[in-house]
Order: sequence, then structure tokens, then C-alpha cells
Amino acid sequence: MKRITLLIAAFTFILTSAIAQEKQIDINSSKITWLGKKVTGEHTGHIKFKSAKLKWDKKKLKGGMFEVDMNSITCTDIENQDYNAKLVGHLKSDDFFSVDKYPLSVLKLTKVEGSENGYKAEGNLTIKGKTHPVAFDIKQDGNVLKGKITIDRTKYDVRYGSGKFFDNLGDKMIYDDFELMFKVMLFK
Repeated sequence: MKRITLLIAAFTFILTSAIAQEKQIDINSSKITWLGKKVTGEHTGHIKFKSAKLKWDKKKLKGGMFEVDMNSITCTDIENQDYNAKLVGHLKSDDFFSVDKYPLSVLKLTKVEGSENGYKAEGNLTIKGKTHPVAFDIKQDGNVLKGKITIDRTKYDVRYGSGKFFDNLGDKMIYDDFELMFKVMLFK
């Protein structure tokens, strides 16, 4: 009987060690900074994670899923409160992210491989109900994951001020690519 119990315990240990572990992130300490550029300048701000789960195999990142609360979008570079609120409202409108209809954006990591500086990741990003593949690098420093994703907003039906869709925009043109810089804090 002791042998059977010992055998079951060893088998259970082997199985749980081989299965990828799922870990939550600290969404209050983690952040996303966005950067959008136009002919006459740029704007920046933050968006908050709603939830995230990362899959680990031993101590290596293997996958995960991030949900982003699009209602949390802010602007950090405009000090005038009225103009700041106007820009944030415009970003939430149908001209940009249609936040009332699409309150969440989702990134699902489909492939993560180790590299010299951390990880090379591939995934599917969903914004405004449209999903497209993305690829980016992730650097790990202890319990912090950092990286940057460059996104062509027009693939997600965010066309306002785009030179691809509108003529004669002059200095009102907004560049199609925007950047999301992320800093993900892992629970210890």
C-alpha cells in the first residue's frame, strides 16, 4: 500500500511539474502607455489592464492573454482640462475606438520563444472586434516584463485623419501607426 501511495505521489508531482502554470499579473502596478503621432506633433497617455493571465513552463513564459479596458484611456500630455477631456472623448468615440460598442481590447499570445534579450512573442490583437496578428519583443527583468507593440490602426477600422483614406488632410493628418509600450508587473 505504501508503494502505491508513493507511486501516486510521484506521478502527481511529475504531472503537475510538466503542466504549464497560469499566473495573474498585478494589474494595479502594470501599465500601458500609448503614443500617437500626427504631422504637427504627438499625444500620449495610458490605458489600464482589466485582466491578464500568463502561462509559464517552469520559469519561462509560454503564452497568455491580456484584456484592456478601453474606457480607461487617458491623455497625459495636455494640461488644459477641457482640451484633454475633448481629446479623450474623441478617442472613445466612433471616430477612433468606439468604446461604447467595444469596451475591451484583447491580446492573446500564440507563440513565445526565448531570445537573447528575453522573448520573441506573436499573438492576435483584437481592437473594435477586428483581429490581426502582431509580433513584438519582451524583455524580462526579475518580475517585470516590458515591451513595445507598433500597430497600424487602420487594420482595426480606426481611420480618422488617415492619409490612406482621406485626401487633402495637410497638417491635420494623423499617422496610421501608433505605439503601445507596456510594463507588466508579475506577482511574486
